Amino acid sequence: MNPEKLSSIGRSLLDRRAFLGQSGMSMGAIALSQLLAQDKLLGADQLGPIRPDIDDKNPYAARPPHFEMPAKQVLVIYLPGAVSHLDTFDYKPDLYKLDGQKPPGMPEITFEGPTGNIAKPFWDFKPRGESGKMVSDLLPNLANMVDDFCFVHSLSTQTSAHPQGENFFNTGFTMEGFPSFGSWVTYALGCETSELPAFVAINDPRGMARSGKNNFGSGFLPAAFQGTDFTASAPPSNLSRPAGYDAASDRASVALLQKLNAQHLQQFPGDADLAGRIASYELAGRMQTSVPDVMDIANEPKHVHDAYGTDTGTDLKKAYANNCILARRLLEKGVRVVQLFNGSDPAGGNGITNWDSHSDILKTHGMQAEIMDQPTAALIADLKQRGMLEHTLVVWCTEFGRMPFLQANGTGRDHNPDAFTCFMAGAGVKKGFSYGESDEFGFKAAVDEVSVYDFNATLLHLMGLNHEQLTYYHNGLERRLTNVHGNVIKGILA
Repeated sequence: MNPEKLSSIGRSLLDRRAFLGQSGMSMGAIALSQLLAQDKLLGADQLGPIRPDIDDKNPYAARPPHFEMPAKQVLVIYLPGAVSHLDTFDYKPDLYKLDGQKPPGMPEITFEGPTGNIAKPFWDFKPRGESGKMVSDLLPNLANMVDDFCFVHSLSTQTSAHPQGENFFNTGFTMEGFPSFGSWVTYALGCETSELPAFVAINDPRGMARSGKNNFGSGFLPAAFQGTDFTASAPPSNLSRPAGYDAASDRASVALLQKLNAQHLQQFPGDADLAGRIASYELAGRMQTSVPDVMDIANEPKHVHDAYGTDTGTDLKKAYANNCILARRLLEKGVRVVQLFNGSDPAGGNGITNWDSHSDILKTHGMQAEIMDQPTAALIADLKQRGMLEHTLVVWCTEFGRMPFLQANGTGRDHNPDAFTCFMAGAGVKKGFSYGESDEFGFKAAVDEVSVYDFNATLLHLMGLNHEQLTYYHNGLERRLTNVHGNVIKGILA
């Protein structure tokens, strides 16, 4: 640059008016930075919680809902693999009339290939309870409880693939990386207990579902709100005190770590990951005494074990029954959200490890029902007998349904995203009630269609949360479980 021009710029920097003008801009920027820092809104790897009443040092503390509702806790019983609504709860007489015929007005090719002929239900349907609800013989124990259930028969979803279907149902998005329903609820409401996690995922004895930890992950919410996963036979890892390390030394170490962690957190205010890790470690310390107590299922009375079926049937059924007892014990101790899985996907499922019955549905659905039916019915009955359904919402759900016809040259039903059934029970919902209808074949939702967005909006509403107000700022957007969709299903509210 020309030396004379450089000299002119240098003189202008010493000019009083120019200095004041430039410093005014700088002082504004400094003031803005200070204000943002006070509110913990400066740029960071991950923004801290936008709720002003969440304490970084105690993110699990109980918080009030948007409005009062009876449900204070929720039990989600999730069945990976897609349970056939046509062989369980959605009775379609026309399937008997057209059994063995080509399906009229239906696609020739579906998710896994060419369609076969219409297939009537593989189990007989009978009227049950005072409501006369038609339920198949596949689930005799749950069938006996229909007067306590609120069915939704007109559900539809956006995908017919299992991983995306699980993601969509449990997180509101087909992609991975979004917070799960349980994480949204515990982020909003915290927990009534300080001795156990706010959100527990009890995985199937055979392993995790297709989408794994994404089904109960925290996504971009603070890490403290992810689900803690364990089963009745496998407690959380790393809770046991090392051999030769006494209780006094353990307490002294914990006290020192708490002091160091508090000092570290003061240096990085608003760091949600750090706060989440510290809170998780402190909770793990308390869980060293609380978890062995809650997992002491052997101390349950004999009549409880008999009701759940922990000593009868296959080893898988016994293990799942123990998981059901664990779910009730966790709810009793004040855990906000318990997600109980029935089915896994260690090697594709195919009806053997979950409900994905593309072939021999009579055998595979029968196998899964033998594991699931008695323990699940006993769990819901146990909650009712103890008065816990007055404040606990129970949700029985799967990612989509199955087709009214067989797969070509097959003995199973293909995926059906356009019609499926889930049910609820307990706090806030009608009893012995059915909402919506699929068409005469159970092929598509036909009356009062309910999207997964609507279903999740309703679950949040039943927990006292407005799904449009429960948001989190991430990557320039106010994210929520229901994206930009969803309407509460007012017709099922008690």
